[in-house]
Amino acid sequence: MDKNYDLPIDAALFPEGCTRCSLSKFLVWITIVMAVFGWGLYAAYRVLAEGLGVTGLDDYFGFGLWITFDLAVIALGAGAFFTGLLRYILNIDPLKNIINLTVIVGFLCYSGAMLVLVLDVGQPLRAWFGYWHANVHSMLTEVIFCITCYCLVLVIEYVPLILEQKQLNRNKLVHAIAHNFHLMMPLFAGIGAFLSTFHQGSLGGMYGVLFARPYIARDGFFIWPWTFFLYVLSAVGSGPVFTVLVCTIMEKMTGKQLVSWEIKSLMGKIAGTMLTVYMVFKLADTWAWANDILPRSGLTFDQVFYGWIYGKWLLWAELFACGVLPAILLIIPSTRNNRTLFYTAAILDCIGVTINRYVMTVQALAAPVMPFDTWETYAPNWAEWGASAMIMAYAALILSLSYRYLPVFPQEVKLNK
Repeated sequence: MDKNYDLPIDAALFPEGCTRCSLSKFLVWITIVMAVFGWGLYAAYRVLAEGLGVTGLDDYFGFGLWITFDLAVIALGAGAFFTGLLRYILNIDPLKNIINLTVIVGFLCYSGAMLVLVLDVGQPLRAWFGYWHANVHSMLTEVIFCITCYCLVLVIEYVPLILEQKQLNRNKLVHAIAHNFHLMMPLFAGIGAFLSTFHQGSLGGMYGVLFARPYIARDGFFIWPWTFFLYVLSAVGSGPVFTVLVCTIMEKMTGKQLVSWEIKSLMGKIAGTMLTVYMVFKLADTWAWANDILPRSGLTFDQVFYGWIYGKWLLWAELFACGVLPAILLIIPSTRNNRTLFYTAAILDCIGVTINRYVMTVQALAAPVMPFDTWETYAPNWAEWGASAMIMAYAALILSLSYRYLPVFPQEVKLNK
């Protein structure tokens, strides 16, 4: 068979029947990504070599940009466990066309979050203390173990996609291993849903039990504060549309249709349904917080907001512009099927959950809780931004390589005939 010299030099590695850009164009893109990664790597080196003193964190703000970033990407990465649950446990078959991407996005979100924690833990040599000297009275202990185990589950779910790479899959043993991994996916999807649900909830529960900080303290049910349930609902209400947004960005960059509009609309319907449920409880929680918890703590509604950076506009934006509005747009078929309104709602949804993680972390620490306290301001410096950029560059690199060489979208050939 004659060789086609018009194809990229690495065309033999492409998924069956798929076309990709030239290797030179791909390498230009990778060079840009690696430049950003290199800057972030230098920032990470400075943090690890010199300590957290080179960051904008201090004794007042032990949590800052990194933890906000951490909590946001973990919430947005919930599309992996929730879509996996719907695909493999509830057997919603159309989701098979986007399940590979949700696994990759989830893996990148969770592995990126763990990389951030390596920097934020303070003394990386003691990072293992959380496992070996576990504080059984802390919700963060459950979070540590659940995130670690779920990250391993995502690795297991990612492995068969790697083994299905065209050249690797020609080996009979590799083919058999990949096939058997797929047979076990319902088991891993169930384990992943269990682990992710509990660590999402415990992340929220950790804030809810901090009764000394009335801005985030909440009542609850049995041993769980209401924030336990709100964090789970906000994650499953935003994760699916975040995956759709990632897919759409990839489509714009490649000039190809990777997932049909029907699948995107289905993901929007799923997210809209869960976001609606979340907003009902979130609005009720906010009302109870303002009219019961704050007065019991000796505070008024106005006292827990300050200036612009900690202003009321963040609460209204989270609840209405980035909560109620996208929920309405995604739940109503006519607005959901309008592509402009659909993508607007998806973006607002993701912004809303990010605002929530920001105010629950940074604003809660900034609010004075003692008579001699004052409102404190926090501004992340270049080291924090650089390390965050490194994680995003890492995600872009893995996603680019996966799309180029792995069968991420099995329906791609059919959609682009």
